[in-house]
Amino acid sequence: MDSNCFSAFVVSKKIGLCYTKKQETIEKSGFDKEATEMDTRTIKTILEIGETIAVEFKRCGNGIESDVYETVCSFLNRFGGDIFLGILDDGTVSGVPEKQAPDMVKNFISCISNPALFSPTIYLNPEILDYEGKKLIHIHILPSAEVHSYKKVIYDRVNDADVKVTATAQIAQLYIRKQEIYTEKKIFPYVGLEDLRLDLLPKLRIMAANNSGQTHPWSSMSDEEVLKSTRLYSVDRVTGAKGYNLAAVMLLGKDDVIADVVPAYVTDALLRKVNTDRYDDREIIKTNLVESYEQLMEFGRKHLPDRFFLEEDQRKSLRNIITREMIANTLIHREYTSSYQAKFVIEKDRMYVENANRASQQAVLTPDDIEPNPKNPIIASFFRNIGYADQLGSGVRNLFKYSEFYSGREPEFVEGDVFRIIVPLDEALMNEETTQSTTQATQITQASTQPPKLPPNHPSYGSDIHPTAMISGRDNTIRAVLAIMKEKPTSSQMMIARELGMNVNALKYLIRKLREEGKIERIGTSQKGKWIVK
Repeated sequence: MDSNCFSAFVVSKKIGLCYTKKQETIEKSGFDKEATEMDTRTIKTILEIGETIAVEFKRCGNGIESDVYETVCSFLNRFGGDIFLGILDDGTVSGVPEKQAPDMVKNFISCISNPALFSPTIYLNPEILDYEGKKLIHIHILPSAEVHSYKKVIYDRVNDADVKVTATAQIAQLYIRKQEIYTEKKIFPYVGLEDLRLDLLPKLRIMAANNSGQTHPWSSMSDEEVLKSTRLYSVDRVTGAKGYNLAAVMLLGKDDVIADVVPAYVTDALLRKVNTDRYDDREIIKTNLVESYEQLMEFGRKHLPDRFFLEEDQRKSLRNIITREMIANTLIHREYTSSYQAKFVIEKDRMYVENANRASQQAVLTPDDIEPNPKNPIIASFFRNIGYADQLGSGVRNLFKYSEFYSGREPEFVEGDVFRIIVPLDEALMNEETTQSTTQATQITQASTQPPKLPPNHPSYGSDIHPTAMISGRDNTIRAVLAIMKEKPTSSQMMIARELGMNVNALKYLIRKLREEGKIERIGTSQKGKWIVK
C-alpha cells in the first residue's frame, strides 16, 4: 500500500488551484506577483510531503536526462503529476543553472514532440520558477486518454517509481483504464433469453417490491420488459448493434455462458484463522452475481460472530451490515474483463475484499474525500432495485459507522488497479453479548480508550492523552497527534503514525485538515523540519 497516495492528489489539486489563481491574477493585474507567492507556498508543501505517485524530483544539474522522460511517460499513463527539475530525491533544493534553464525547456519540448521518442507525441509547457534564490523547472502533466511509450517502452507509475510495462495483461489493463466506455455495456449478439436464468426473475420481482414498499414497476412487466428497462438489453449507439450485454450475462447468465464470456471470472472466499498459509475453509464461486452475493453472505454468516446491537429501539446485525457493504462493493464495481481473481478473505485480525478495478486515482479513501464513481452503473442500479445495495456513497459511510461498533476500529478503502476494503476484527469485542444503543456504544468505546497512567520519564507525561494508547474518535486522535508534535517536533509523519499505530495515509489526511484549520505548521523540509503547534 502506498503511504503517500492521498497526499499526492492533495498536492495536485493545490497545484491546479495555483494555475487557476495565477491566470486570474495575470489577467487582472498584468503581472504575477501573487501567483509567484502561491507557487512558493505550494513548493514548500510539496517538499514537506516528498515524492509520491504524482510528484517527482529530478536533480538535472547538467541537463535533462532520460529518466525525466520516463517519468513523463508514466505520469501520462497513470493519473498525471508534477515533475520538479532542480530538487534532489531527499527534497533538497539544488536548482538548475539559471543560464541553461531556457535551453533546457526548449530541448524538453523538442524531445516530447519527437515521434521517434514519444508515441503518441504530446505538448507540455514547462515553467521556470524562482524559489529561495534558485531556479526550478516545473512540468505539470495531465493524465492522457491514450497509452504512451518512450523509446518504444511503455512506463507506468507505481508508488513513487517509474516501472516498465512488458506483460500483456499489464498493457491490457492500461488500455482498459484509458477507455471512455463501460465494459459492462459490451453487447454479445449471440446471447439470447435461453442463456439467462429467467427462473430468478419471480424472486427478484418480490425482492424489488419489498424494497420499494410493495410497489415496483417490475411487478407488472414481462421478463423481456424487465431486462430492457434495466438496460440489460441495450443498443450500441455507435455501431447500431443490439442485444444482451455483459451486465446481463454477469447478473443473470447461466454458469456455462458466464464461463464462455468471462473465462477468468471467479470469487475466492477464504477462511484463514488457523492455517494461515493455506486456508481453513474455502468456496470458489463462479455463478451469476445474484447467487454469488447470497453465497458470499452465507460464507460470512458461517465464519463471523454477530454482536448483539441496538440502534435506538431496533436490533441490527452488525455482521450482516458490514459484510453486505463489502460484498456488494466487490461485485458491483469489479472490472470483469480483467483476469485478476477477486477474493473475500476472513482472517483472525481482519477481513478484506479485493478485486480488479478501473482506477480513477490511487489513494486511501475517507468519507470526507470519497466521490461516488460507479464502475458498472447498470449492475449497481440492478442491485439497488433488489435491495442488495444502497445509493452510491452510503456504503462507505455505513462501513465507517458500524465497523467502529463491531470491532472498535475504522475500515480502510484502498483505490488502485486493485481495489481493497479492509475491516479490522477483534474477536473479544465481536463476541460480546451485551445489548447497547448507538449512544451507549459510543460511550463504552470512549471509556475503554481513556489514557492509562504514564511514568514520569515518558515524553508525554502530564499531557491529557497517551500517544501510544489505542485511539478511538477524531478528537482523541487529534490530541494524540498534537501531543507528539509538541514533545517531539522533529518527528516525521511516518514516526507519528508508527507511535500511534495509525495508518500513514489516515494520519496524512488528518494533518492536512489540521494545517488547513491553522492548528499546526511545518517549518523546513519533511526530513529536516519541525512541527509548530499553534
